[in-house]
Amino acid sequence: MNKSISVVIPNYNGKELLKRNIPSVYNALLSSGISDFEIIISDDASVDNSVDFIKNNYPEIILIENKTNKGFSGNMNTGIFRSTKDLILLLNSDVELTTGYFKHQLHHFSQSDTFGVMGRITSLDSERIQDGAKYPKFSFSKIVTSINYTCETKTSLYSFFLLGANSLVDREKIVELGGFCEIFNPYNFEDVDLGLRAWRSGYKCYYEHNAICKHPISETLKKEPNNKVRIISIRNQIYLHYIHLNDWELFYYFFAILGKTIYRAITFDINYLKSVYLFVSTLKKCKEQKDIFFAFKRQKNQNISIWNVISFIQNEIGSKKIAKF
Repeated sequence: MNKSISVVIPNYNGKELLKRNIPSVYNALLSSGISDFEIIISDDASVDNSVDFIKNNYPEIILIENKTNKGFSGNMNTGIFRSTKDLILLLNSDVELTTGYFKHQLHHFSQSDTFGVMGRITSLDSERIQDGAKYPKFSFSKIVTSINYTCETKTSLYSFFLLGANSLVDREKIVELGGFCEIFNPYNFEDVDLGLRAWRSGYKCYYEHNAICKHPISETLKKEPNNKVRIISIRNQIYLHYIHLNDWELFYYFFAILGKTIYRAITFDINYLKSVYLFVSTLKKCKEQKDIFFAFKRQKNQNISIWNVISFIQNEIGSKKIAKF
């Protein structure tokens, strides 16, 4: 199947990562028979010499130099909307692609409703799987996003969402959806939101076990303070639920959040309280994003809920022997 590919790589102070992993991108493209491609690096106002490294060593790469730091979603969107090819590989700078990476993914795009496909992520120095297909689960009005699964008898599986680290997506569809929702800046849960918006718009997300890439654990966020990461992560989890839960589901979810907030106040969990405060203080912006998405769904005449998505994927799994992790 002939498809052109734009590889969009976000960068922030990642010279060493780019130096290590850019050669694997070229190798993966060429070894997969992809001759029509472009590589776009969107730099998020780096203060190391990443930009000079790219200019001096890879002049053919399209380099976007953001003057201010936009965060992951904003930075990725800059690259997405600059791209020109049929498909876009959303690729973190700390991910190393293996030879022939795209060979087993392209067939998915012969189906008109394919949004995208992600590959298997293994550890950098072993075959241990870090990420597989994302298993759908909804428990007491909480969207569970931490469960992976693989199958003994199938290599192509449905995935609840696609990781922003290594997702090959249809350019027309991701542009139609408006790219990543920038309310999730600077990081975390923006890829879950995008995947759910894709499913709920009538598209499908896949996992391909034979497409392998390698990734060191927490390379991107390990430089960030743990407290900051936790505060943003909890806030963004609340954003995700507000956007995607229906009225009665949202009622139960916020009832649980209220109970947690009271408990966290009693136990002086300041970080949790900061997360809730950040959500409340930006509720208007979050509501705007939800309204935009629901208007888009109405335009497409789609009424797919989280329950519909979860039921569809679980029914497709059926009695197949899977391993969760």
